[in-house]
Amino acid sequence: MDLQERLVFFLVGLFLLQLFCVANANLVFPVESKFKGSVENLAAIKDHDAQRRGRFLSAVDIPLGGNGRANSNGLYYTKIGLGSPAKDYYVQVDTGSDLLWVNCVGCTTCPRKSGLGMDLTLYDPAQSTASTLVGCDDKFCTSTYNGPISGCSRDMACPYSITYGDGSTTTGSYIKDYITFNRANGDLKTVPDNSTVIFGCGAKQSGTLSSGSEESLDGIIGLGQSNASVLSQLAAAGKVKRVFSHCLDSYNGGGVFAIGEVVQPKFNKTSLVQKMAHYNVNLKDLEVGGDSVQLPTDIFDFSNGRQAIIDSGTTLAYLPSTVYDQILEKVLAAQPGMKLYLVEEQFTCFRFDDNVDDGFPIVKFTFDDGLTLTTYPHDYLFLFKENMWCVGWQKSIAQTKDGQEIILLGDLVLSNKLVVYDLENMTIGWTDHNCSTSIKVKDDETGKVYAVSAHDLSSASTVIIGSVLTLLMMLITMLSS
Repeated sequence: MDLQERLVFFLVGLFLLQLFCVANANLVFPVESKFKGSVENLAAIKDHDAQRRGRFLSAVDIPLGGNGRANSNGLYYTKIGLGSPAKDYYVQVDTGSDLLWVNCVGCTTCPRKSGLGMDLTLYDPAQSTASTLVGCDDKFCTSTYNGPISGCSRDMACPYSITYGDGSTTTGSYIKDYITFNRANGDLKTVPDNSTVIFGCGAKQSGTLSSGSEESLDGIIGLGQSNASVLSQLAAAGKVKRVFSHCLDSYNGGGVFAIGEVVQPKFNKTSLVQKMAHYNVNLKDLEVGGDSVQLPTDIFDFSNGRQAIIDSGTTLAYLPSTVYDQILEKVLAAQPGMKLYLVEEQFTCFRFDDNVDDGFPIVKFTFDDGLTLTTYPHDYLFLFKENMWCVGWQKSIAQTKDGQEIILLGDLVLSNKLVVYDLENMTIGWTDHNCSTSIKVKDDETGKVYAVSAHDLSSASTVIIGSVLTLLMMLITMLSS
């Protein structure tokens, strides 16, 4: 092999090394976000939320990617690394459920291609040197099922089966393997780290989780409160605290998503209601442009008082009918005589040529401890077509077991805010923040504070890889000439 050939092989190896580094750095939770600009398919937004309602059951940098408000129906997803060596899997991010599961090899009903534009991968335990089957007599299994499984025998796997409210199902067995993530170790710097976690290996899917769905992904990662969630498992392993935060940029896409204690920006907080399946907070007051909205006593009234559910996986915000009617009336009263249109038989829309923030009132929620959530007109109104705006507030589609309507606050009110979920102290808090900028988190082990940058991974990784590839091809061409 002559010198020229050696140089070519060296450059190819250098390219592959850089490509691996880029992929490895992005193994953890690159979340795709929702809206940007106009929204063309209004019905798809509510369809996503309706499906999602049935799915209720130290510092880590989690790069975000996304297209902001671009023709999307509200799905959030992320890229994680599983196995040894790690492979990438795209999973939906869900703060309303707990389990992490991915589609597994041998599944005939699992999707291989997503309408979102990426190829999907079936997880194969045999391809990972760290993979082990979770037996039916394992402590994790018995605690999940509140006791021994009937008929459990040696070498029998611990099964899982979930039926979601939209009718879709996933079944399979539990596996233990590595999950890879990025640990912050300096301002805007990370190093890869990993830990073993138990997750579901999906053998059969149906409904929106099966092949043929335009929103098909490799699985779902739950960020709920139970001991089975990835967050709780990482905390039990001493890797992180049970604290995570997100700041979703609805203007540019991407944003910030991190696990760890946030020290900047400062934010106010309130207590989470104890022993609830979701992130519930006590609602004290609701105002539109300074005018109070009457909160009924006979709906969304839990034993601990009136509550609202905070859920970043829901696109819009859902209100009991009597509350919705009051808010809509007060919002539209700011522009009397304005002609209204009913779009797709469910969205109230109108034409407005000026700045909506100057023409419509602020809606403010007040919770325990004086924590307020301010929703600006540009948050609750969204552009459907040129100069055609639609109201994002919707009547409740979710109810309690007793048939009570509830308040469910999704990304309509949570975007462009840093939201911090602190399960160590059972609090939640937020503050307005430019989600295209960084936040600062504390490394619990060293006490150091690091800046965690905003990400738009969906475009950044492609640009980096494309640049390296272009440079490589130029050098090879020069050497070959």
